[in-house]
Amino acid sequence: MNFKKLVCGILLAFCGNLLNAQFVNSTLLQNNRVINRDNPATINPDWAPFYHGVASGDPLSDRVIIWTRITPENNNGEDLTVKWSIASNPELSDIIKTGFFTTNADRDYTIKVDVDGLEAGQTYYYGFEYDGKASLTGKTKTTPTGDSVEHLRFGVVSCSNFQAGYFNAYGRLADRNDLDAILHLGDYIYEYADGYYGDAELTEERPLEPAYEILSEEDYRIRYSTYRLDTNLVRVHQQHPFITVWDDHESANDSYTDGAENHDESTEGSWEERKAIAKKVYFEWLPIREQTDNRVYRSIQYGDLMDLIMLDTRLEGRNEQINDSSDPALFATDRTILGQEQKNWFKDQLNNSQAKWKVIGQQVIFSEFNVGWAALGDTTSSFNALESIFLDIWDGYPAERTEIIDFIEDNNIDNVVMLTGDFHCSFAFDVTDNPNELVLQNIPGVGEVPVYLPSTDYDQQTGTGSSLVEFATPSITSANFNENLDDLTAIGFQLQINNPINTGGLDLGNPNPHLKAVNLIEHGYFILDIKDGQAQGNWYFTDISVPNTEENFAFGWYSNDGDNHLQEGEESQEKAVQDIPAPENPPVISSTSAVKDRLIILNASPNPCIDSSSIHYALNEKSIVEIYLMDNQGKRIKTLISETTPKGQYTLKVDLSELTSGLYQVVLKANEQSQSIQLMKAD
Repeated sequence: MNFKKLVCGILLAFCGNLLNAQFVNSTLLQNNRVINRDNPATINPDWAPFYHGVASGDPLSDRVIIWTRITPENNNGEDLTVKWSIASNPELSDIIKTGFFTTNADRDYTIKVDVDGLEAGQTYYYGFEYDGKASLTGKTKTTPTGDSVEHLRFGVVSCSNFQAGYFNAYGRLADRNDLDAILHLGDYIYEYADGYYGDAELTEERPLEPAYEILSEEDYRIRYSTYRLDTNLVRVHQQHPFITVWDDHESANDSYTDGAENHDESTEGSWEERKAIAKKVYFEWLPIREQTDNRVYRSIQYGDLMDLIMLDTRLEGRNEQINDSSDPALFATDRTILGQEQKNWFKDQLNNSQAKWKVIGQQVIFSEFNVGWAALGDTTSSFNALESIFLDIWDGYPAERTEIIDFIEDNNIDNVVMLTGDFHCSFAFDVTDNPNELVLQNIPGVGEVPVYLPSTDYDQQTGTGSSLVEFATPSITSANFNENLDDLTAIGFQLQINNPINTGGLDLGNPNPHLKAVNLIEHGYFILDIKDGQAQGNWYFTDISVPNTEENFAFGWYSNDGDNHLQEGEESQEKAVQDIPAPENPPVISSTSAVKDRLIILNASPNPCIDSSSIHYALNEKSIVEIYLMDNQGKRIKTLISETTPKGQYTLKVDLSELTSGLYQVVLKANEQSQSIQLMKAD
């Protein structure tokens, strides 16, 4: 979802003002290279050649995925074989299993192992070795079975825009030692160009690579590489297994099965090709178990206590958005956000679950979300215009939402908890198909106004009529209401959104009586806390403008076993037994220490290539940089770069289109250090 467009639209009407959003594009192009400013996040040379850290994910009772990426010194396309180990202790001395994995440029030198033969409900530690050097040690855990589990805790996150702020929330989650997993509900990366969507003051501090909107396989790979060098993201992956689904920005804004708002086939090529690339690179860079057609919907059992059901409301079966709330086609019974195959699977998962709690991880707001009232008193907009802004969420697929709610009610399925990302804001909902009764009335001297009458199906005070509950996580960094407008306006809207509207002596009712908690202006995450008798969400907020280690508890809401509606509660307690965190630094496995590199080559893709290859590299200090192209006999063909360059990350596109097929060398020099890459130009 392009939250920038949505927020501006609704609040322009609410305020009756014209906002001119300013977005800074700070990209400079010289010599075919993107010039970036100083980057304070220096890549740690002690982590060589595993600069991107380690990760784990998709735990089951007897197995878990472990992941890393090796950065080859030569990047000449040769196979590299890496040793992996998994142990019961942080020192990796009590080895449970070990093996080898061979990677190459076809998978961007990523390594992903599905380690089986493990014990249920256990904490494990793992690491990788290559050429006498060790990766960071990671911590992971398998899922419990039967009635052996009494308490589960998960971090729930979404929407981490690299240029909108610092990933402090990831750092705070990495500090926790009692989480079973991190549930990432999408928008792990953003596809936009450098400086397009974020905090203009941070674009210089957190430059993006590539600097343009990503389209090709190498573009997506380099963008993931840039994100995965962020230290807070490295640390949270190191300490906890991830269970992920994509949203739209892993491909393109407001995507659906057959296209996207931010994809123009006339200028950007085939959507099917771009979608396939986005899926492929997602599976390369995230610790997710491989599935047919790179699907992401799946289920994971946590004993008798909880079934986790992960859905794809974005690429699997979604019909194109209809951005007009008055269009009769919006209400068609065959209109779908899931697709028939996934929907049938989802119903089977719900109906056949034997677990106490059925937790659903998905992307967009499920509950009805009423916003048309914000047009009151504004002559530039209307009720329908504002309602039409928010149709990328389940409001744009109302018949299917009703079908799911009816299925839960008709089959007497209790204890369903919906987890949602995408919206950049914090919400806690009672979920009901009819939270109120909307009547549009013509008021003399005022015109047509929405009146929200109390529902005959839902009682706001007792929660009677609620079929399930929904918790929505704030963004890690992506812009919310106040950052698109201002604090005062955002707070005013926040106070009104779920309270009775009284204007000009008119009592128009509560537009969102089922919305129990709301915060539109802060960033962070929530902790999902599951016990036998209760499921609770605890929201935590962090500042994103500067690196910091502070957070604050905001509010907690829970549903008791069998209630299916929310009550406000105190912050729930951590687990009694805490894990031992993984060590901060890699273990020393030989006398060979990492070179204190000032120049680090992170990627070269594609290689072999037909016309050009993009080289992603980093400087850890200001250097005199010279880069030149040589043929296979060592003769210099041309100089590509020769200048003093600040520390930071860079992408260099090497054009080979006018050269004959064969082998070439790109030599990179930074002060006294030199590295070379062999590129193969194919026919």
